[in-house]
Amino acid sequence: MLQTRFPRPPGDIGHPASFPVPTRRLVVAGATPGGVVRDAADLRASGLVARFVAGARQLEAQGAAAITTSCGFLVLFQRELQEAVGVPLVASSLSMLAPLLAAGRRAGVLTVSAQRLGPAYLEAAGVPVDRIAAIPVEGVAPDSVFATTLLGDFPDWDAGQAAADVVAAAVRLRRRAPELDTLVLECTNLPPYAPRIEQATGLQTVSLLQCETLLAPFGAS
Repeated sequence: MLQTRFPRPPGDIGHPASFPVPTRRLVVAGATPGGVVRDAADLRASGLVARFVAGARQLEAQGAAAITTSCGFLVLFQRELQEAVGVPLVASSLSMLAPLLAAGRRAGVLTVSAQRLGPAYLEAAGVPVDRIAAIPVEGVAPDSVFATTLLGDFPDWDAGQAAADVVAAAVRLRRRAPELDTLVLECTNLPPYAPRIEQATGLQTVSLLQCETLLAPFGAS
């Protein structure tokens, strides 16, 4: 997990009740939201991958049956992280995008920062290069309560406004890409609002909380 202090309501990956299976959390010191949610080249150059590799190995040594992270941008390190451990590891819900497309789903992405979620992240997620440009990506407004609280790592927020910010972003994406039937939630802080997103857009939402690779070792799905 990133080192954070922002609110984590039920459904957020950092809330202990969000997964239907027992979880163990490990905070990677120095991995702040502002240090991870950045352009791919900057994240690569940050050297943070070594800290996340060490964290994944520590979790495996503690008996973790599957491992994930608390930020979708860490898909950039998917290969290095999976190679470092012997248990299933899914760094980001973005890794669910390619299988959805292969199954014929018309999927878009809702993210905390569309400005920073460039093509390199979707390529790292396994999306075929020739399909990346066609995938609609929408970010929560940069000046919104939701985005500024998360990226600035503030401890308090107007919860109602944060929810409205997220739903507004999903509605924007729905309007400009009416062909969609599925919405992948990049940010692990978005799932608390999945029911409201689905009600407002009619789209099915997908997040790490439904990732079969993570749940299969526990016999859950």
